[in-house]
Amino acid sequence: MNEASFSIFVVEDDEWYRKLLVYTLELNPDFKVKSFENGESLLAALKEKPKVITLDYRLPDFNGEELLLKIREQVPEIKVIIISEQSEIDTAVGLLKIGAYDYISKTKDIKDRLHNVIKHIRDKSYLEKRIEVLLSEVEQKYDFQNSIIGQSEPLKKVFHLIKKATTTNISVIVYGETGTGKELVAKAVHYNSDRKNHPFVAVNMSAIPKELAESELFGHEKGAFTGAANRHLGKFEQADGGTLFLDEMGEMDKTLQAKILRVLQEKEITRVGGKETVKINCRIVAATHRDLLEEVKAGNFREDLYYRLFGIIIQLPPLRERGKDVLMLAKHFIAAFCKENGLATKALSSEASKKLLGYAYPGNIRELKSVVELAVVMAEGETILPDDITFGTRDVISEMSGEEMSLKEYNQRIVKLYLKNYDDDIKLVAQKLDIGQSTIYRMLKEMEE
Repeated sequence: MNEASFSIFVVEDDEWYRKLLVYTLELNPDFKVKSFENGESLLAALKEKPKVITLDYRLPDFNGEELLLKIREQVPEIKVIIISEQSEIDTAVGLLKIGAYDYISKTKDIKDRLHNVIKHIRDKSYLEKRIEVLLSEVEQKYDFQNSIIGQSEPLKKVFHLIKKATTTNISVIVYGETGTGKELVAKAVHYNSDRKNHPFVAVNMSAIPKELAESELFGHEKGAFTGAANRHLGKFEQADGGTLFLDEMGEMDKTLQAKILRVLQEKEITRVGGKETVKINCRIVAATHRDLLEEVKAGNFREDLYYRLFGIIIQLPPLRERGKDVLMLAKHFIAAFCKENGLATKALSSEASKKLLGYAYPGNIRELKSVVELAVVMAEGETILPDDITFGTRDVISEMSGEEMSLKEYNQRIVKLYLKNYDDDIKLVAQKLDIGQSTIYRMLKEMEE
């Protein structure tokens, strides 16, 4: 905001007092002040849209109420300060009720009071403008066509579903392996919906200890348990009016699932240790790397909660299925890392590009980001070469080289390594190794014995 453009109109029919107010305000070089002796001349100049108008209650052609209503009708955002005699304070208070910003009596301390009130208006105006800019930046950042990078066919399907999800408040479930960008999708849904000016609150269910989960989600009252020194608002209340992102939803135990089901049904919560019910209004976006329907069939996830959450299902493709999106992402991460660290942007050689495209990325986008950032550091010149690229996941054979073990032990180690690489996703590992899921469960059981 350019403070020099902060314009003020002074409306006062008493010439001496009008000059006093103008002189007082012009002591601040940031203020641009114009004066008017009647309401008619003021209304003719309203198209200039000043930030503030100081308005004498008694003018020759209008009274304060008439003129205030006309100002608010034409330019409602202008802040109007009523200047009145001591005997007109009751009337001035009435004007506050119909939209005046403040009133100031014509007393000896009017200079200080006027400066303080206008300073408050200017500071508030600056903050509102800053918030407007930040909101605009957030909207641009989470414009999903720009924030989610890629042009592959699987990703185009994701874009289509995100767009559908932004038009209503329907629940959303985001499926995807670890590192595929589930929270980024949730933010894209939120910041492109009609809830964008309200909070986006994320909570990772797998990271909350079981005994603290209720307090974290529903809040607690002072003294509810040892260490509860103050009232704490839970995630549902924090997200009121906005979006609550429940990451790793499949990790919740059945008891907590039942309580969340009740909250979603009743749209209210009760804080731990409290009796009062609190209405909540937030959209739920859930995410998991597990197949919730399979978890329902296995008895690990409540069927009624599944169908309460059921809405638009967004399946994020793993990076290994996104083709040349790998290179688009790599170049984006390289440019961002170089900018952040004050480095000249480095290019990928064709051989380095081929190496990046030939890797499976069990850690998905998160792993690619780490790989290319390390490559930028390792590269000696302006070009990243294949030798600068190091993958964190080593080949199965090199992982076990130099050790003598039985065939059974080799098989067990291979399964353990694949489970580690694919985030304990037994179904996916079974597909990769072309064996049955029951075989993996049996081998895991044998390793525990």
